Amino acid sequence: MGVMEIVLIGIGLAMDAFAVSVCKGLSIKQIKNKQILKISLYFSIFQAIMPIIGFHLGTTFSVLIQKFNNWLAFLLLSFIGINMIKDSFDDDIEKKNEKIDFKTMIILALATSIDALTVGITFSFFNTNIIFSALTIGLITFILCFIGVKIGNKFGSKLQNKAGIAGGIILILIGLKILLQKH
Repeated sequence: MGVMEIVLIGIGLAMDAFAVSVCKGLSIKQIKNKQILKISLYFSIFQAIMPIIGFHLGTTFSVLIQKFNNWLAFLLLSFIGINMIKDSFDDDIEKKNEKIDFKTMIILALATSIDALTVGITFSFFNTNIIFSALTIGLITFILCFIGVKIGNKFGSKLQNKAGIAGGIILILIGLKILLQKH
């Protein structure tokens, strides 16, 4: 996988965390830079760690799935993308709260990074530098979450659904590209 694909995957994966960051920005009236950093760090650390875990799971079981890796990558990325798009239309998600304590943020960071675990499994099918990929995903997530909190605090929830849709479409398109590639 090339750098551009990893960057696009990073953007796609960060969209869930971005949407939650927008909600956090909405819910905290007088937000401080320290709080913005804290929110951004939780999401970016989890987004960077989960692909590494997934990569190691994938390499452990690679012999079993080597023949189907393009199809599996396509199906996993499409599944994640479709769920992101579906979730962006779910008005009942209760993510709008002021809490940024350890327990709340761990749960949110874990929930928004499960997709990154799956992508890490996909990375194991290809000659991908997992450390570079994980750091890139983490950095992109940090930047987008930082921006997301600020946007949420300033402008409201208009972008939340669009971020989920855009992230889902990006992941589906990358999955399709992988499926159509020849070995």
